[in-house]
Amino acid sequence: MHRQPLLSWPVILILSALLLRTGEGPAASLPAPPNIVLCMADDQGWGDVAYNGNEVLKTPTLDEMAATGLRLDRFYAAAPVCSPTRASVLTGRHPNRMGCFSWGYTLRPQELTMAEVLKTAGYATGHFGKWHLGPVGPGSPVSPGASGFNRWLSSPNFFEISPKLAQNGIPVATKGEGSEVIVEAALGFIRQAVERKQPFLAVIWFGSPHLPHEATDEDRAPYRDLPEKLQHYYGEITAMDRAMGRLRAQLRELKIADHTLLWYTSDNGATTPGSTGGLRGKKGTLWEGGVRVPCVLEWPARIRSARTSALPCGTVDIYPTVLEIAGAVASRQPPLDGVSLVPLMDGRMAERPKPMGFWDYPAPGRPVRSGELLDQLADRIRAAVATAPGEPALVETDEDPGVIRQTYSLEERPGHAAWIDGAYKLHRIPKGKDAKQFTYSLYDIERDPHEENDLADKEPERTARMRGALEAWQQSVVRSLNGEDYPRAEP
Repeated sequence: MHRQPLLSWPVILILSALLLRTGEGPAASLPAPPNIVLCMADDQGWGDVAYNGNEVLKTPTLDEMAATGLRLDRFYAAAPVCSPTRASVLTGRHPNRMGCFSWGYTLRPQELTMAEVLKTAGYATGHFGKWHLGPVGPGSPVSPGASGFNRWLSSPNFFEISPKLAQNGIPVATKGEGSEVIVEAALGFIRQAVERKQPFLAVIWFGSPHLPHEATDEDRAPYRDLPEKLQHYYGEITAMDRAMGRLRAQLRELKIADHTLLWYTSDNGATTPGSTGGLRGKKGTLWEGGVRVPCVLEWPARIRSARTSALPCGTVDIYPTVLEIAGAVASRQPPLDGVSLVPLMDGRMAERPKPMGFWDYPAPGRPVRSGELLDQLADRIRAAVATAPGEPALVETDEDPGVIRQTYSLEERPGHAAWIDGAYKLHRIPKGKDAKQFTYSLYDIERDPHEENDLADKEPERTARMRGALEAWQQSVVRSLNGEDYPRAEP
């Protein structure tokens, strides 16, 4: 894999001292805590892996991980679209708490991220691939660098073959299959951390199998008898699986696999032509097909035997789990929606200690066109360097994402919401376009994963209890959304 700058090397050298502050210190004298690698697909549905019953798709790496590690069969994305789920991974909080309502929305700079906390525990931190939580340039207050990552090779949104990316804020051109490009970049970062004997957090967010689905001829070949659209879709997943295989092999070659947590999942359920595995709904909905996603974990030193769990877990749980295993403590911790899954890894969690909430707030998505944005960023950097070579001013956006411009009602709470408590899932569904009228439906997901048998009338007490808990949780989310979790500036 080769990266070539969209800017000239002199420009990059001028900017490097100012913009490429890695903050990577020497290794600590104490034994290193575990390494952490978090991988996430883009729009891969629950049925888009062979181990979940897809008899056509070839995913040998993920199948092996599922057969040898911890397979989570009721793992949920926090939201039915991409940006909000990614925000939940980094913070352990439901994305509505920070106003990240839909695709194209950003983090708030006030949020505390996993990378920021792990840096305080001595970790090197790197992000590779899709970001989709704000601009990736050096002047962005919500770039990977501003969000705690020492090193990043990132895209504002999804990407395909030979993608344009930003290397610590500097646009570069790459050559190769997109999933392989970002894994190779991550491996370079990992090797350097290993040489320094420094624990690391590597976040690898693939751009596949998101539209427009562009697979190489090599990756389409196993599916040549299928319609062309499926050839590309399955080919992208096969390429991503191969990149995962390369990652796993290199962790073993570096002799760090036993001491590394490798976590793989997807950001939301399937869209056409993907598969939900027969679950109701798809991407963009809170039905199982929109939020239940593949999930497998490997950590040989701690997960010593293959296990499958049907305990409800989700992307909100990644943050508290990672902090616990890293021994990292946040200096200030706003309310979390996730729980640590360390007891589940150890076989000590019989049930989830608290329910899980979902809320699809009715807000339109915001287009983020990666190639165009990176070309514009390159132009701005050239102009800034030409004007003021010493300290280029690189304003990424006219709107400060940290400013809270609206106060939201505790009572109205529009949009589809859901509440998972053990085996049961309650839906709060708007009646047409009237945000103030809702219907409620209740399902036993363990017995009825397709959400076909509504139990709300048969179990009124459970429905009322879950409805009250959902309402209280939504009001907590609104208080966070209105800024109550953030420290107030002194007058």
